[in-house]
Amino acid sequence: MSGQSITDRIAAAQHSMTGSAISKAVCKATTHEVSGPKKKHLDYLIYCTNEMNVNVPQLADTLFERTTNSSWVVVFKALITTHHIMMYGNERFIQYLASRNTLFNLNNFLDKGALQGYDMSTFIRRYSRYLNEKALSYRLVAVDFTKMKRGIDGVMRTMNTEKLIKTLPIIQNQLDALLDFQAKPNELTNGVINAAFMLLFKDSIRLFAAYNEGVINLLEKYFDMKKNQCKDALDIYKKFLYRMTKLSEFLKVAEQVGIDQGDIPDLTQAPSSLLEALEQHLASLEGKKTKELSADNRANTLSNAVSSLSNTGMSFSFSSSRMDEKEKQQALEEEQARLQALKNQRLKEMSMQTPSASPSTQSMGSANNHTAGMDLFTNTTSPPSTNSMPNLNSDLFDLQPAFVPAVQSTPISTASSAWGGYDALGDLLKPTVTVHTQAPVMAPHTGSKLLASDLDSSLANLVGNLQFGGTPGKKSDMQWTQPGEKKLTGGTNWQSKTMSSTTAWSPAPLPPAAMPPAAMPVPHMVRTHTCTLDLCRYSVMRYITVMNMHDIVIVGTSKYRE
Repeated sequence: MSGQSITDRIAAAQHSMTGSAISKAVCKATTHEVSGPKKKHLDYLIYCTNEMNVNVPQLADTLFERTTNSSWVVVFKALITTHHIMMYGNERFIQYLASRNTLFNLNNFLDKGALQGYDMSTFIRRYSRYLNEKALSYRLVAVDFTKMKRGIDGVMRTMNTEKLIKTLPIIQNQLDALLDFQAKPNELTNGVINAAFMLLFKDSIRLFAAYNEGVINLLEKYFDMKKNQCKDALDIYKKFLYRMTKLSEFLKVAEQVGIDQGDIPDLTQAPSSLLEALEQHLASLEGKKTKELSADNRANTLSNAVSSLSNTGMSFSFSSSRMDEKEKQQALEEEQARLQALKNQRLKEMSMQTPSASPSTQSMGSANNHTAGMDLFTNTTSPPSTNSMPNLNSDLFDLQPAFVPAVQSTPISTASSAWGGYDALGDLLKPTVTVHTQAPVMAPHTGSKLLASDLDSSLANLVGNLQFGGTPGKKSDMQWTQPGEKKLTGGTNWQSKTMSSTTAWSPAPLPPAAMPPAAMPVPHMVRTHTCTLDLCRYSVMRYITVMNMHDIVIVGTSKYRE
């Protein structure tokens, strides 16, 4: 069986819906795919153990639940995931495992329905026993032997005699459970068991390094011990020699399956004369008649044995350090590759994006183009404004058409000919309007779409009707005064012109240096009371200001405004 099964996908989807990221990661790491757990899922679970808000018991219980599966692949990968987190995760995880009364109960596990089910079930039972023993060791000594400090000033080298005699058997039991895995090169045939064997290999190097340092400390104290202590120490040393032999066989398998030769340490056996010296010393303490070595010979034998074991310890420590450095370097390279991939993907996305102007930008550009065309007051071309138009994101403003009134080519001769002047209060007197026979023309506009019933012309219609007596919603015939209403004029020379259409108007250009500014003839120009003008101007001036348009011109009682 290869690939993720439908059951795996359904389980992952269920965890996604419930929002349990940890359960989903565990499910992804323990699929039915015949390969080791993926590194990205293992890294995420390790990250979770370092977060204080993560429920570590829930993580462990989820892994235990996966070991109840009937498939050997799922169970084996659940054990591998647990072992990986015990090695590289936060210490809280192994602390919780050590606090449990029961861990993995897989002594009777057997998968009869899958390929390699019988063979892999055997290794699952052995592997689960080792993990149980690893957690038990932590419960007894409150330390992980594979992570403890090593060297001359390490934990095992500085431990006192009583504690040393109690601790070394615990290391022996854990090492026995590891070496009982007993996988042969021809049995390491799939990615699942290979992943488990690699973790066991790393544990064996670090565990035996601590074991070796403890034995060196034991031998250095042996000839100063009491009789009972010497008896226990001798038994520990004999078991140590046996485990060295088994470990040598285990390392040969590791070499045959392709593990780097530089990662495999050298085992140097202590001279056999040391064992004889230890036995003779114990016999002398028990009162037996034996030929005891002289003090000088005993010291030389002990020195040679300690030197040999020290070389072994240095080799194991070097191998362990090298593996640690390789793991760090590999993690760094993977992180750099991941960052580079993200960078390349981002550059690719940016290159595929085509620059396009937003509607608000188009509206701003249209307004600037209109401003750059013809100044309504000076009849001269002005440069486009860069900051007069606010950046509006509202679709209401982006959809409005901008009207450009066409400027007549016939200029007004002087300011005085168009205006009669101002009174004492600043009111406008005696305006004269030049009658043009040419029909007003609306300038074409291409900056934005023209709508059939656009907001701008509707508002302009409404303003004209409200100001001058029209009815909202109906077109006016240029008759802006109701019957019976007193018509206000600008003086005795006031002339009005009724135009046939209200759809467009065009003011006349003004000379550039007219003071006061010359007025352009506007069909909507009438004299109104100040209160009426202010009310209408308050209603529409904010809209006109935001749009930056010159569509409506209102003549006030005090000055010419737009």
